[in-house]
Amino acid sequence: MRAQISVVVPTLDAEPGLAACFHALIEGLEAGLIREVIVCDGGSSDATGLVAQEWGAHVVHAAPSRGGQLRRGVAAARGDWLMILHSDTVLQSGWSTSVRAHLAEPARAGWFCLSFDQRGVASSLVAGWANLRSRAGLPYGDQGLLIHRDLYMTVGGYPDQPLMEDVALARRLRGRLRRLDAVAVTSAAKYRRQGWLRRGARNLWTLLRYALGTSPEYLAQVYRR
Repeated sequence: MRAQISVVVPTLDAEPGLAACFHALIEGLEAGLIREVIVCDGGSSDATGLVAQEWGAHVVHAAPSRGGQLRRGVAAARGDWLMILHSDTVLQSGWSTSVRAHLAEPARAGWFCLSFDQRGVASSLVAGWANLRSRAGLPYGDQGLLIHRDLYMTVGGYPDQPLMEDVALARRLRGRLRRLDAVAVTSAAKYRRQGWLRRGARNLWTLLRYALGTSPEYLAQVYRR
């Protein structure tokens, strides 16, 4: 039986963490789950594309908008299932068992439990909040997403927007999301640079403004500043 999962990874100057992300996927290749890995790049100026090709990924190009990049990557995918991962996310060993079990539930999408690559009270609190939010039906992109292509198409897929594309899709999937018994370890680099409290408050404020109707284009401009 042909492997069912296409892994789609949006990138923009993602060279530093890409190899670790790909290395964790070897488990899925050996388990016969992963058919292909697609990198949808938004115009990287570093060696992201070269690293992706060295690992055997198929690279497609799109304008630097994560929602648009993901739409382009999904359009190029051939698997019945899509696994969306951020380039700085590393799936913890053993993830393939939970993913294989989820393939029997095509009517539901799965998300991974979040953890950070830094231990401590702050990281535990932020990860705990993220997992609680996800249980309420709002997982972010750094928690990954495993979704059958039919369900993805039914809800309209990712909107072509530069920010909050993961929130928009999660809203459409309300009632059809479940936690996978596996962990996605994501980089804490942005939290270390900006401060755990400041970064967490900024993310929450951005989510609130989006929920109140602020355009994702404007939020993306503010977010980058």
